[in-house]
Amino acid sequence: MRTKRALLLFAVTAGALLAATTAFTGKSIAVSREAEQWQVKVSPDLVDQIETAKAESLAIKSGDAVGVEPAENMMDVIIQTVDGVSKEQKDAVRRLGGKVKRVAGVINGFSARLPIGAIEELSNRDDLTFVSPDRPIQLMGHLETTTGAAQIRSLISGTTLNGNGVGIAILDSGMDDTHHSLTYGGVTRISVQVRASTFRDASDFAGHGTFVATVAAGTNHIGPNLYTGIAPGAKILDVKILDRDGKGYTSDIIAGVNWCVTYRTTYNIKVINLSLGAPAIDSYKNDPLCKAVRAAADAGIVVVVAAGNDGKDGNGKKRYGTVHSPGIEPSAITVGAANTFGTDARSDDVVATYSSRGPTRGSYKNSSGQRVYDNLIKPDLVAPGNKIISAQAYDCDLAHYHPELDANTYETNSYHYVMYMSGTSVAAPAVSGAAALLLQANPSLTPNLVKAILMYTAQPLNGFNTLEQGAGLLNIDGAVRIARAIKNPMTSLSNGQAMLATSMPGQQSTIAGNTFLWGQGVITDYSFLYGSNLMSYYQGMYARGVLLSDGTKYTSGVLSKDLNYVSSGVLLSDGVLLSDGTLLSCGTLVYNGTGVLLADGVLLSDGVLLADSKVTSDGVLLSEGDITADSIGYIVAGDAGGSMSPKPDNTYP
Repeated sequence: MRTKRALLLFAVTAGALLAATTAFTGKSIAVSREAEQWQVKVSPDLVDQIETAKAESLAIKSGDAVGVEPAENMMDVIIQTVDGVSKEQKDAVRRLGGKVKRVAGVINGFSARLPIGAIEELSNRDDLTFVSPDRPIQLMGHLETTTGAAQIRSLISGTTLNGNGVGIAILDSGMDDTHHSLTYGGVTRISVQVRASTFRDASDFAGHGTFVATVAAGTNHIGPNLYTGIAPGAKILDVKILDRDGKGYTSDIIAGVNWCVTYRTTYNIKVINLSLGAPAIDSYKNDPLCKAVRAAADAGIVVVVAAGNDGKDGNGKKRYGTVHSPGIEPSAITVGAANTFGTDARSDDVVATYSSRGPTRGSYKNSSGQRVYDNLIKPDLVAPGNKIISAQAYDCDLAHYHPELDANTYETNSYHYVMYMSGTSVAAPAVSGAAALLLQANPSLTPNLVKAILMYTAQPLNGFNTLEQGAGLLNIDGAVRIARAIKNPMTSLSNGQAMLATSMPGQQSTIAGNTFLWGQGVITDYSFLYGSNLMSYYQGMYARGVLLSDGTKYTSGVLSKDLNYVSSGVLLSDGVLLSDGTLLSCGTLVYNGTGVLLADGVLLSDGVLLADSKVTSDGVLLSEGDITADSIGYIVAGDAGGSMSPKPDNTYP
């Protein structure tokens, strides 16, 4: 059987104060019983299903469960290996009554269908590293001006900054290749349409993929010039991995990422957009989706991921710890959603209420049976994602079943139809388009440096903490100006060497008449690096094959820089960005002797340690909202089912 845990496509935002939890010290919380060794290599939700199947089988055999049917015997899983996939491993699956479905080379593994009772035996093999369910996925659901993209088009003399030649792969529900937002001179701008699963074609019956693609790279052909995407000159690659309901499986996404890595040179694929996700169960160290994202980033591709739409509960209260996978992956640019209230001015922008908040809550069980949580700061930044207008695919299900999303105030030509959508699914492609502009301005930028520039130049939003907004609101004007100033090519730069070819741009931007300061900081794992030296001098953490989080380390309860990756002149904080938009650049975290601050779930509110908080037995009730947890510390992530597009913040029109 396929597990019922859904992967959602969505949009997300992040904020300012850091959770002082077990991950900061590398310590963990013990569970009630010693784990068997095989369980360390199996995802916890899969362990639960195996144990349930065992108990049901035992009860049926003993006659204690009259009328109870045994659990379905077959299970779809993702199996990760030590080094490639061997014939011996495939034979082992077949010998246990299973079937190998397809190899996922990008993660050193393969998908398979096998009896649930065989997983325990299979996981004991030394050449297999981790087994997890092939989880289902589904969609999570004025840009030019408000992001600063329009004003930088002519920044380079003789060149239009529109993403020209940069390939953006949209892994989604397909695309309507006839929509005029995706054509130029009557010819489609989609370079290739491929299917990563068993679909008949790469058309978009759902409508989500077309919308996402045009936010990233739609032309100015319709509405007249109102709905241009961020990078209208970019090459668009349609990689269909979701059905008309916006659903698919982990293995489909991995296959799509694998295709992008394989053909990255052929189509100049520099950016992958994943406006989708699944509830974060496994640590990013084991999660197969995160492994695929990491492989793409190591290959030189910027991967942009929606954070999720679980930022509030049914009563409208804020929820933390709800970032989805693969948004929990450190190498990804994880994007939350901002509400622009429909205005170009940025002075009124806020984090959308539904945008998922950090810290990340993926976890693993160590050999002692202890549950260890990642607790990384996410999202990385936020971008406009509420009630955005973009292309409506022809006769798509979204528009058919939700006529309230229609935005065709005057259009009668179906090739020009547009619609509203909200969510981190919408915010993510805005950042993907921004990445394409940076890579056109300076093709030598690494994925880590693209990510760092976007965070460094972001605008911190007043009233929101780092776990809500990350480094702040997307600022394409500032990001492109920094990208242009950096040496091109950046050949053989080492840690601490001068990185700029010109003088440092003024560290503020004026967009739609509003002037604001850049945040001038880069989020790593549990910390916030700050200072102009981040852009003036090359940092070792910008290299390919490493993480920005390699620049910081936690040793004996003390957070410090790793000088192999971060040069002098960079200030280190504990990730605290105050709600008034100022940085507590040398702040410290307070925790007790075990490194666990109040039941593994405390978040600080607006820079005030515990002053506004009410402690509960399984977590902490903050002035910012609720955190709840189960008996082993999971923060409840909300309705995993979600929808293609969350209910928008109805502040306009």
